[in-house]
Amino acid sequence: MSTYKMKIAGLERELTLCPLNDKLSIGAFIMFSDIELTVACAEELLKKCGEFDVILTAESKGIPLAYEMSRQCGKPYVVARKSVKLYMTEPLSVSVKSITTANVQTLYLSQEKASMLRGKKILIVDDVVSTGESFTALGKLAEEAGGNVVTYSAVLAEGDAADRSDIVFLEKLPLFFK
Repeated sequence: MSTYKMKIAGLERELTLCPLNDKLSIGAFIMFSDIELTVACAEELLKKCGEFDVILTAESKGIPLAYEMSRQCGKPYVVARKSVKLYMTEPLSVSVKSITTANVQTLYLSQEKASMLRGKKILIVDDVVSTGESFTALGKLAEEAGGNVVTYSAVLAEGDAADRSDIVFLEKLPLFFK
């Protein structure tokens, strides 16, 4: 299996290359179980993100990063869920098509979580931004909840996302064409 070596938040990691189709592969960036990397990325992203009141992320790969950023800065985080849970009252919802998922997904926020965003400056956090569709969906949820998105941030910006001026990120992740 092919890999790509890169330095992220001062740490070297080797990403497995995963084919999206017969012409394109992407580097698989997985923060789950990599505590050293999660802590370092959270610290470096917080230095770049400016002022905010609440962190918002999507289930599930952004959760460890959002948690660690929350722990380091002492501000709360909210997770947009991928399904409605029994405890959720009158959830807000928005659909999203991500490059790494086969189907359109829906993200949900309960009224209780939405109230945490109301009138607040929101920092949206994810592990990787590629097409920006997840950021767009999270931004819509934040706005529906009455929050104001002040920063979109990710550890890695993949492909053309690295050229965007509206995203804070740590490193560029190239696309791998065959």
